[in-house]
Amino acid sequence: MGEISVDRRQLDHLLADSASGYAAPYQEAFAALADSHRGRPVETIVPLLRAAAEEALLGFTPADLLDQARAISSGAPYQLRIRVTGR
Repeated sequence: MGEISVDRRQLDHLLADSASGYAAPYQEAFAALADSHRGRPVETIVPLLRAAAEEALLGFTPADLLDQARAISSGAPYQLRIRVTGR
């Protein structure tokens, strides 16, 4: 399980929100990679996750990205604990 803190004003960077105009939510990129990269090497998936996180302006740690890549590769569920910050 991973964990990330996200300012409430940027929650749409992480989670897809139809009311938001943000074009690159991480949730969508993760789901697309989970569909297309199951069974592929972790080393192939990590840079793609890193690029998606950078595009979404999210600060996942290298360990989080590795855990996510392992889950995608194996097809295992991945849980992410989200701490919403801000007022």
